[in-house]
Amino acid sequence: MLVSKSEPLTEGTVIMADHQFAGRGQVQNIWHAAAGMNLTFSILLKPVFLAIHKQFLLNMAISIGIRNGLRYFVDRGISVKWPNDLYFEQQKTGGVLIENIISGSSYKAAVVGIGINVNQVSFEPGLQGSVTSLKEILGSEVGLMELLPHICAEIETQYVRLKAGEEEALKQDYLQGLYQFGEEARYRQSGEEIRGTIVDVSSSGMLVMLTDGERKSYNFKEITFLK
Repeated sequence: MLVSKSEPLTEGTVIMADHQFAGRGQVQNIWHAAAGMNLTFSILLKPVFLAIHKQFLLNMAISIGIRNGLRYFVDRGISVKWPNDLYFEQQKTGGVLIENIISGSSYKAAVVGIGINVNQVSFEPGLQGSVTSLKEILGSEVGLMELLPHICAEIETQYVRLKAGEEEALKQDYLQGLYQFGEEARYRQSGEEIRGTIVDVSSSGMLVMLTDGERKSYNFKEITFLK
């Protein structure tokens, strides 16, 4: 763990990984990234100003930052898929995992892990068609050190907004770029297929959906997106 070192790290420290061979997604999902082809890095933040019950606002700020950074290269089709994925149209192109370090009832730090498919074009058989990369989208390679500053700068911008208390504005920005927001779509809940429309995401991270004229809230892994 980054924050366990005897020498305390400065907030905003970025640590890159050349080869992400055992990345962990939400609830222990695993992904693999080819060495030297993708952008995999972590950022240390110390959001001590944020109440624990509002911790998903940090996820929103980070996701907006990554989305906006990617838009320097891809000017269409980029969205955030709840709770922690980046999409190009119907395919995953990246993800974020935030590990929160809590001290008592207060935030101590957050280690933000980010993975973006950049120049990889060959994926495991089970992932073909469901994932893509910037190279596949653009038809040409993107320099990792060209992409990283844009992502980090945009994350910093959104983090400053969060720190300044712009919670509602951040939330609206997040929702406007949210995958399938306001669109009726198919989902699986408790083993059954349902149709619903995403209408909100709470500060604690609950997905709010309108189904059969009723607003219902779902936690992570309680609902699955269907194609």
